[in-house]
Amino acid sequence: MSRIGMRPIQIPRGVEVKIDGRKVAVKGPRGELTREFTPGITVESDGKQVVLKRSSDEDREKALHGLSRSLLANMVSGVSQGFSKSLELVGTGYRVQPQGKNLALYVGFTHQVIIQPLATNALAADGQTRLVVSGPDKEMVGQQAAEIRRIRPPNSYTGKGIRFVGEVVKLKPGKSAAKGTAA
Repeated sequence: MSRIGMRPIQIPRGVEVKIDGRKVAVKGPRGELTREFTPGITVESDGKQVVLKRSSDEDREKALHGLSRSLLANMVSGVSQGFSKSLELVGTGYRVQPQGKNLALYVGFTHQVIIQPLATNALAADGQTRLVVSGPDKEMVGQQAAEIRRIRPPNSYTGKGIRFVGEVVKLKPGKSAAKGTAA
């Protein structure tokens, strides 16, 4: 029995959940999200909470039961509270500047890199070395944050680059560290 899949999802005030067969639409103050679930999973709502049920005890449906419940719970919390990821730029001269809805990154290239928000995401500069990706869809927020990090990932020798706030970058010793032990 899936412990995660069996837990009901509480619907907060201001959030509507519409169920149309396998398709579920969640609407709230931060936007609207829609997702179609697999055939073995049924979604039921009584207005105050949503419950997901599976049709059989096959391993695949057990796994999808918990996954479907987590996806729907993320949709509900996304349209009510939203999600955000923060990134920081580490390096001399590295900075971020807002340009309308877009952001311009200066990260050691000969040119600036313009970042445009994906779908329902919003981009914001928090000072000159931090940026925040926020939106109602957790998957899209994580995808955009990973794409921004991929522009200039942290260097394993110097630590310069774009990293998530709180991410620990383990630095490798350079060539001079190896020469000091050979003598």
